[in-house]
Amino acid sequence: MHTEVLTKITEFDGEWEFLSNFYPSKITYNSITYPTVEHAFQAQKTLDDKHRQRIAAYAKPNQAKVAGGRLKLRPDWEEVKYQIMVDLVRLKFKIPRLKKLLLSTGDAKLIEGNWWNDTTWGVCGGRGKNWLGKIEMQVREELGGFGAPKREHRVRVKK
Repeated sequence: MHTEVLTKITEFDGEWEFLSNFYPSKITYNSITYPTVEHAFQAQKTLDDKHRQRIAAYAKPNQAKVAGGRLKLRPDWEEVKYQIMVDLVRLKFKIPRLKKLLLSTGDAKLIEGNWWNDTTWGVCGGRGKNWLGKIEMQVREELGGFGAPKREHRVRVKK
């Protein structure tokens, strides 16, 4: 068995897919149960529970994302969207299996690398604010994950 120290996770796919907001993670927020964080986040763009229920019912997170993009945004969206994401990520990683996976990242820097030009929640082409990565690192620390033990398995060090 080989011991590794992860320094950076630069994409939320493959082994790290569980870090994506599209990953199955049944959560309840504002009395509605959603299949993923993406569903829940998109639904919060409106204050209308009928629209929220409709978004929660979509089979796939990309459908929820498209529907969220078509909503008339609630008046306070720009002020509340970051806290909503924090709340949703906290709920996701209360799920025991997902909590364990998040903690297994140790103190690696989490970077939501993407190709779809999301420079608010992630990083594209080396540019971006990486808010999702920062929020997940914050939640990991809240769960006691900062300075977590080294992971034991194959070497995957990215510098």
